[in-house]
Amino acid sequence: MRLNLSLGVAAISVACLISLAKPVIAATPPNQPAEGPGGVGDRAAAIVKRGLGKAGSGSFVFYKSGDAPAQGRPVVILLHAWGAPNPQAYGSWIDHLARTGSLVIFPRFQDLNRTRPSESTAIAERIVKATLSDLAADAEAKPDVKRVAVIGHLAGAPIAANFAADASDQGLPTPRLVFAVMPGGIASDARARGVVLHDLSRIAPETLVVTVIGDRDARAADLAARRLLRDASAVPAERKLFVRALSDDHGFPALAATLTSPAAVDTAYDGAAIKLPPEPPRDPKQPAPPFKWSPDMALTGEQTTLVSQINNARADSLDYLAYWKTFDLAAASAFSGTDATSLKGNPRFSDMERWADGWPVKRLVVETPRAPAVQPTASQRTPAAAADRPKSQPARRP
Repeated sequence: MRLNLSLGVAAISVACLISLAKPVIAATPPNQPAEGPGGVGDRAAAIVKRGLGKAGSGSFVFYKSGDAPAQGRPVVILLHAWGAPNPQAYGSWIDHLARTGSLVIFPRFQDLNRTRPSESTAIAERIVKATLSDLAADAEAKPDVKRVAVIGHLAGAPIAANFAADASDQGLPTPRLVFAVMPGGIASDARARGVVLHDLSRIAPETLVVTVIGDRDARAADLAARRLLRDASAVPAERKLFVRALSDDHGFPALAATLTSPAAVDTAYDGAAIKLPPEPPRDPKQPAPPFKWSPDMALTGEQTTLVSQINNARADSLDYLAYWKTFDLAAASAFSGTDATSLKGNPRFSDMERWADGWPVKRLVVETPRAPAVQPTASQRTPAAAADRPKSQPARRP
């Protein structure tokens, strides 16, 4: 009897050791949807990759080859992070946008070590205006200037907001959507390093404004996102959304919603392989334009780290579902004229699907920002309100 019991215990022990020796396979994250928002798009299509403008400050343009639809192609202007002027850093997102029918304009508004952040908005606006002019009569590109969306990442986010604010004055099409992802790089004042915000109260009321941040290193992006939403005061609250992507380590590879996670490198979109027209020859009799170097033209240590992370980022479920899908749905709403309330109410907007074992990926947090409280002026205060204020007490004698 004891022998049988001993053999049974030994067998159980061996079985436990065998089970522990088996490799534990972690659940994989969701794949890219085959179709629809965030989906693969027309995988068989060839993508046209063109350079327009000048080598120093031109734009890269991407769209599906072949005839454009009768109404033209919706335009997506993608404004890069500071220090990341090569479109390959966002190549996977660009590829998705082009394969789903958009005309993507990637303005190279920064010449490394020669451009100041305070100059970047004007340069980006000038490049986009020239690019749209060059493409206006192009039957294949055929930009539909009534359907324009602007994406900005990090320092590109405040530039995107400035673009929307300046559109009317600069003769640019009014963006229907401003999609600001991980906004940052905003100067504290006109003399500080960074992108100086313009008067965002001039953003058209019909514009949809969506800010997206992650939960890693989130404080600065959170403050910047809320500032962009607050300063776009002419846009009603029902046309604004604040979105937060959440990191999730349930499976492998884990999903980390960092500042650089919206980048997704694809070397097929390397700007070095796309020819831009050369700079015109300079008249030797004319003096070279003056150039004065400034310290804010160089990358800081923190910016260098961010650029390194951007250039090593690869597309994952956060890209497909937190950034690409939300943009696609927001653009569809903006172009059709519906507001952010219906977008927020769409369960698909915040859904992040499931890990391979069926466990749900953490959903996006979606908020409608509160409208700022309006303080009455002195002339608007009623006598009754004044009467309700406590009367001042006479000073006591010592």
